[in-house]
Amino acid sequence: MDVGGRLRSVRESRKLSQRDLATRAGLTSGAISLIEQNKSSPSVSSLKALLDAIPMTMSEFFAEVENSGPRKYFFAKNEFVELSPQDIGLGAAAARLSLRQLGNASEHSLQMLHERYPPGTDTGPEMLRHDGEEAGVVVSGYIEITVDDQVRVLGPGEGYLFDSRLPHRFRNIGDQECVVISACTPPTF
Repeated sequence: MDVGGRLRSVRESRKLSQRDLATRAGLTSGAISLIEQNKSSPSVSSLKALLDAIPMTMSEFFAEVENSGPRKYFFAKNEFVELSPQDIGLGAAAARLSLRQLGNASEHSLQMLHERYPPGTDTGPEMLRHDGEEAGVVVSGYIEITVDDQVRVLGPGEGYLFDSRLPHRFRNIGDQECVVISACTPPTF
């Protein structure tokens, strides 16, 4: 996916200049220019800040046009929507982070994700914030989660539930991949 081209297209459709978007997102217009030219790759948290400034969810940004066939209830693993495709280069470590969404979240009041964090990956240096609540259960590996001023390392079978408006971050500090199944309601990520 051409993230830079997609960002430029969305920005222009909303009648925003690079300077307007940069001001709203707390970045420089030069940073926006580099991202739009695919010369720089934002972290997940930076891309989220840019999309919040538009406003648009990650789900909407990466949504693919779905055919107008019968309503879909079941999804094969290759039919999930990748919200951080590995080939778009979301920063050196984050490029390996995988956030796979079940179905089209814009059609539902719940967003489900299958998350994979290889060793050393995280959601970016900036804390995430978005409307809603999120919850998840660690399937395998270990993940360090920061929510507001609390930090906790969770392992297999352990979970979390918090107000997503609180600043939060996910980071694999272990030496094995961590897999998390999570949900967000409403779908605002």
